[in-house]
Amino acid sequence: MPRFSVLVLPNVPWPELLRRCQEVEKLGFDGLGLCDHLVNWAGAAGDWFELWTQLAAVAMATSRVRLATMVAQIPLRNPVLFAHQALTADHVSGGRLDVGLGTGLVTDPSYRMMGIDNWSAPERVARLAEYADLVKRLLAGEEVTFAGKFYHTDAARLRPGPVQSPRPPLIIAAMGKVMLGLAARHADVWNSMSFVGSFAEQMAETRGRIAMIDDRCAALGRDPRSLRRSYLMFDPAARSGGGRLAYYDSTSAFTEMVTEVLSLGMDEIVLYYPMHAAQQPMFERIAREVIPRLRAMSSQASVQVV
Repeated sequence: MPRFSVLVLPNVPWPELLRRCQEVEKLGFDGLGLCDHLVNWAGAAGDWFELWTQLAAVAMATSRVRLATMVAQIPLRNPVLFAHQALTADHVSGGRLDVGLGTGLVTDPSYRMMGIDNWSAPERVARLAEYADLVKRLLAGEEVTFAGKFYHTDAARLRPGPVQSPRPPLIIAAMGKVMLGLAARHADVWNSMSFVGSFAEQMAETRGRIAMIDDRCAALGRDPRSLRRSYLMFDPAARSGGGRLAYYDSTSAFTEMVTEVLSLGMDEIVLYYPMHAAQQPMFERIAREVIPRLRAMSSQASVQVV
């Protein structure tokens, strides 16, 4: 049965941000994603809260919905510190954490503002390979001594052990060939999205990525279906359209687009929380009426296949 999650941007005052997160849980969504930048990377003015602080607060104000870092940027934190933060959040949330990792964006102003290096794209990818390996081992309770090209640890070990066994699931956001290979090697969940212009083009690009990651799993001797697939639905016209998302235009538009994404073999659909106030009622209607119907249809199809 497919999962449905919502990415909530931290660009509103805290009381409203918390209300939105609680609403996502009340509406029955499976997961809630929180993103990781110092400021709005696209340049918009306004509020923007820190990832782990808000996630811990949201964990205390919710009880069921899974909480994901969508996705944490590796340039902003040492991997041992990151693993410690994730371990703490796993306990605070009662074992509801999904750990999402990404390379970060070279266009993000956070690095300039923080006075840290803005690594090249190839260096980001190379660092992520070491970073993901370290985080997985530390979260599983291992004592890790590691001497890599970019990171070093000496008998690092975190206590207590994780709530989830053997550790919180690791999500890796990957779109390029090398990153897809890293996701195939390290991830429990592969997350993808597409920035190309039309929905048809997005689906075509995603089909190509699915074929690539399946090939990389096979080359590693991994069953491709052991890698869960998560797709973040992006609308490139939203920014110029005042935040209006095409998939919230109507129940039929949502059903058609999501059904096509699911037909690619995706296990999870990640939606943006409505950025256009006029689409809020449709978002709620979709959560209450359309998503349960899509879940039921998927469940029936699975029974028929069996």
